[in-house]
Amino acid sequence: MINLIEIRRQLHQIPEIGLEEHKTQKYLLTIIHQIIQNKSFIQVETWQTGILVYLKGSQGQKTIGWRTDIDGLPVEELTNLPFASKNGRMHACGHDIHMTVALGLLEKLSESQPKNNLLFLFQPAEENEAGGKLMYDGGAFKNWLPDEFYGLHVRPDLKVGDIATNEQTLFAGTCEVELTFVGTGGHAAFPHTANDALVAAAYFVTQVQTIVSRNVDPLDSAVVTFGKMEAGTTNNIIAERAFLHGTIRSLTQEVNELTQKRLTELAKGVAQSFDMTIDLKLKQGGYLPVENNPKLAKELMDFFRNETKANLIDIAPAMTGEDFGYLLSKIPGVMFWLGINSEAPLHSQKMQADEGVLDFAVEAIGQFLDIKANRN
Repeated sequence: MINLIEIRRQLHQIPEIGLEEHKTQKYLLTIIHQIIQNKSFIQVETWQTGILVYLKGSQGQKTIGWRTDIDGLPVEELTNLPFASKNGRMHACGHDIHMTVALGLLEKLSESQPKNNLLFLFQPAEENEAGGKLMYDGGAFKNWLPDEFYGLHVRPDLKVGDIATNEQTLFAGTCEVELTFVGTGGHAAFPHTANDALVAAAYFVTQVQTIVSRNVDPLDSAVVTFGKMEAGTTNNIIAERAFLHGTIRSLTQEVNELTQKRLTELAKGVAQSFDMTIDLKLKQGGYLPVENNPKLAKELMDFFRNETKANLIDIAPAMTGEDFGYLLSKIPGVMFWLGINSEAPLHSQKMQADEGVLDFAVEAIGQFLDIKANRN
């Protein structure tokens, strides 16, 4: 039987950026091969730094998928844990917990051959390159594409034992925005001979707030945030270029596309009014809204509520983004929050998980997947 706490701590020490998860993949494969040795009904394939583990069912009427992400973040860890990472990267989003739970579930579900097929997906690049989309579009699933797909994400402000989801959208769709205004630089004393890109960018940031207040239905939700602005070199030189870096978030793809459209129109309008050019890049990629399948979500929620020790919470959507949304746009499934009882939030340098969640998650989720895997 694998040691979940030891595995989690080993994974926690080797976080890697998306599509660079070579040490992580090597370690995962070592544990996977320990689990599946002498089990002829299991196959393992790799795709770049990702891993697919396929359990062929004795009847194989359908395939049930479980997905975990495996990448870390470019965050310097400040937890002072004895097993803290020391490479300038950190599992500050809990993917070390996700992977460990997936390995525990693989061990539990592979004790005997299931009736239905099972696919365990260890997916790279959730944080930066939408690895789920890359794998789907790249044909990584081949003949193993699930009929139903399930996954989890840790949530620090929920307690161990809490599982939270809903029958609608759980996470927002996100779109990265990169916008550069290009004017004409010059001396601060002669503004009439220049064309100040910083002023145009500031005007745009103010105007773009009207998208949410005047273009999006008040009963819908959207966020437009610009967190970075770069312009100019010193106090007495008018900026020739101004760069803005931001994000769009919404609970439906329709609203996301509307927001992208209006942002584009505003950027072009501001540029025209200031007689400037712009370079605008909108990058949504695979970060679509995570929309749970209502029927499957109700089934999962009823099971956790009635058949396990979990405290099931019907929770409101969150504006966090997750590339599992792309896979759920292709395959019906459900994502849910898993409580880890951490005082620090996701992506924090001090985020810590209560390791008691590992045994709880493997037991509760294992019961659910066992039913799905062995139902006629």
